[in-house]
Amino acid sequence: MRVEDLVYFCAPARLIVGAGTRAQLPDLLAHLGYRTGVLVTDTFFTGHTPWVSEYVAAASAAGIETLVYDGGMADPTTVLCDTATAALRAQLCGKTPDHVIALGGGSNIDLAKALCLTLPGGLPIRDFAGAKPAHACPLPLVALPTTSGTGSEATPGAILVDPDSATKIAVMDNALRPRIALIDPEFTYTCPPRVTADAGIDALTHALESFITIDSLAYPRHGNPDPAYSGRSALTMLFAREAIRLCARYLERAYRDGGDIEARTGMSYASLYAALSYGSAGLNAVHGIAYAVAGVTHRSHGSTNAVMLPYVLDALKQERHAELAEVARLFGIEDADEAQAVARLPPAIRALVERLGIPGDLAAFGIPENALPALAADALAVTRLAGAFPVADVPARYAAIVQRAWHGQLDATATAPGNRQAA
Repeated sequence: MRVEDLVYFCAPARLIVGAGTRAQLPDLLAHLGYRTGVLVTDTFFTGHTPWVSEYVAAASAAGIETLVYDGGMADPTTVLCDTATAALRAQLCGKTPDHVIALGGGSNIDLAKALCLTLPGGLPIRDFAGAKPAHACPLPLVALPTTSGTGSEATPGAILVDPDSATKIAVMDNALRPRIALIDPEFTYTCPPRVTADAGIDALTHALESFITIDSLAYPRHGNPDPAYSGRSALTMLFAREAIRLCARYLERAYRDGGDIEARTGMSYASLYAALSYGSAGLNAVHGIAYAVAGVTHRSHGSTNAVMLPYVLDALKQERHAELAEVARLFGIEDADEAQAVARLPPAIRALVERLGIPGDLAAFGIPENALPALAADALAVTRLAGAFPVADVPARYAAIVQRAWHGQLDATATAPGNRQAA
């Protein structure tokens, strides 16, 4: 307990976790009274796995009609959402479904969340950007994640790309949290190493950022009586701590050996626990700067988080010393000198990132040095994340972080570009 906490915690109404638990879903939905659903996925799952056809058949036997939409894709756009809305409403012939199911990674879950808003009335998704209108009542969502990383099955928002501005828009409200999140580790068993690494480092980033983010008492809620994010508390830190422990133990194992069932299961739990933490506490500089890095490089979300993570941790050694000391122990850094253990943590995280096949600095990531000022400015424009970074001068700290990330510098010792300082 932390007596200074102002706890505001939201989670899915039902969490189901375990190998093979997807078989329980049709009976559960029937028990809850659902009869007409839309299943949102992509062609990989309809064409290369039995999961969709198995579910549709079992749901039908339970008295549930299911319309399948398999047009999901990575980084879904506002255009995709509006096109899918029109197509599904035409197929439904005026009938409104009573639930939406998402099967896939974070992109498919984000698209499904958006469709929960647009299907009832056919409005364009841009009408819901930011916070949803008070009168809007999204359809209930059931999330079946197939990767261990994004945590969308426990969070309040959807991120879509707006092609007109080439930027991402957020649709955010607690009503978009899934009514049911079913985490079946068997969905992840066939994830290739690259997906496993990107998703896994995303889960670790979620856990670490929410563990060291701004405190709940100081979080800027701006008078919102139902905030989607509201800063860290002892409750969110509990979930983050366990997610970090699981990632330290299982992330690299799952990447090295996709057949390691214990590691796959451990990462499924890690992803969920990280989401239960950041889904209420929120994130900050790693994601804020990573969005800007992605805008320049168009690299994956997990990779852009990974390249920034060690340098943000390094920048918080003073403000979050006790927390980083705890994380260092979870990663097996046992120095008797606590300050030395904290100093060794960012290089250890960078070494993990590089062992996962991800560049360890922005220069190796393809960012030109002359792009750094604009990159820092773009990151600061994500005000929700910048405002949650627990430092006094956020612009100065962002500028220093991106410079050091480009040169590959950690701790206080400057090194020449491209060189690695000793950990």
